Amino acid sequence: MEQVIGQFQGKQANLTFEDLYIAVLLVYNDINNRLPGPHFDPPSKEQVKTMMLDCDLNLDGELDCEEFVRFMQQLTADTFVIVSQGLIITLAVAPTVALLTKRSTEGIPVVGKVVQKLPNSVYASLVTLAIVLFQQSGQGVD
Repeated sequence: MEQVIGQFQGKQANLTFEDLYIAVLLVYNDINNRLPGPHFDPPSKEQVKTMMLDCDLNLDGELDCEEFVRFMQQLTADTFVIVSQGLIITLAVAPTVALLTKRSTEGIPVVGKVVQKLPNSVYASLVTLAIVLFQQSGQGVD
């Protein structure tokens, strides 16, 4: 964030709603391309507009540097919660469920014997990887 602020300082450029919304979409696109797990939807135009109005202290319809910093703090706080919840489900719950269901494979011919020979850490990692791949393949269907 300091780099963004540094680029903003010394310039009189303000961000319009259109510029701000495009920036939010680019940030969410980057998050979705870099993080494993489910696709995270960006806030709607109405949500960004509401956040912008909350942060537009001088009521000129644009965000200056100080207002932009306030907007980013609000956006990143909200985004952190959403992204964290998705990652917790994918990276914490999935391995736990995998280990709890490992015993249920014992009765399946051939598969049960192979699964039981795998160390728990390997089995949990494989199941988690399969879930992440399944979630990412489902994103292309939308």
